[in-house]
Amino acid sequence: MSAALEVEGITRRFGDHVAVRDVAFTVEPGRIVGFIGPNGAGKTTTMRVCSTLDLPDAGDVRIAGESILDEPRLARQRLGFMPDSYGAYAATSVSEYLDFFARAYGLRGERRREALRHVTEFTSLDELLDKPMAALSKGMKQRLCLAKTLLHDPSVLILDEPAAGLDPRARVELRELVKALAQQGKAILISSHILTELSEMCDGVVVIERGKVLANGSVDSITRQLKPHVQTYVRALGQDGALERTLKEQPGVDSVRPHKGGFVFTADGDETAVARVLAALVAAGVAVVEFAPESVNLEDVFLELTRGKVQ
Repeated sequence: MSAALEVEGITRRFGDHVAVRDVAFTVEPGRIVGFIGPNGAGKTTTMRVCSTLDLPDAGDVRIAGESILDEPRLARQRLGFMPDSYGAYAATSVSEYLDFFARAYGLRGERRREALRHVTEFTSLDELLDKPMAALSKGMKQRLCLAKTLLHDPSVLILDEPAAGLDPRARVELRELVKALAQQGKAILISSHILTELSEMCDGVVVIERGKVLANGSVDSITRQLKPHVQTYVRALGQDGALERTLKEQPGVDSVRPHKGGFVFTADGDETAVARVLAALVAAGVAVVEFAPESVNLEDVFLELTRGKVQ
């Protein structure tokens, strides 16, 4: 599958300061990629370059095959950018705001009316069309910004902190909207400091710090690179002593530590080694009631990779 968003080694300098250095990654159609890093890591600068709002000092970005340097107008036609904040116009209603941007995108006549109908229904704004923008809640303002971003049906979406400041229900609703957009085949790059939200929707992540990409891929693949040994949680029925002893006797088991009423052990090898440990426990008469890989979440990956340093 060819990438819809291709970031090709971009570098961006501000005087002597290098904000982004040789950043490269891709996002395929129908995929959601989380873009994470500490404050000041270069996320927003990268997103602004990808969205044609800034020019790189080196490298290029292709939006559905179109270069932002050679064909910026064509790239913008295929791109939707949702910034981390935008102005609310006190005297403007929801319908007026969307209609203005639909016309700015070049939509006319029935095509404009159909686009407005589609995005307002998709974002559940169709009953708020006459409401002033300034009277909207934070969650509804985010929906409005997303609706504006979708008017011209872009194939690539770049969403900068779309869940910032939302309450739990609004975050869940926004997450479901983003998933639905991916199911429509759109390539989505999304940044957020709420890593639990990203982990529930993203197919992959790009981790950046001090302007450099530290890791790029699925959470599982990055985790395997960081921690090649398999960690497994096991709990037995009232046999903690026998369970711990049997685990420590197994060849290839490097460590055993108590965890949540059971133990986590580290096996040297692949899943075959883990299967041998389970077979040994059963053969020893240990009544195993839970046996599962110890999950590693996006926060673990983030803390393992980054050092919290600013540029």
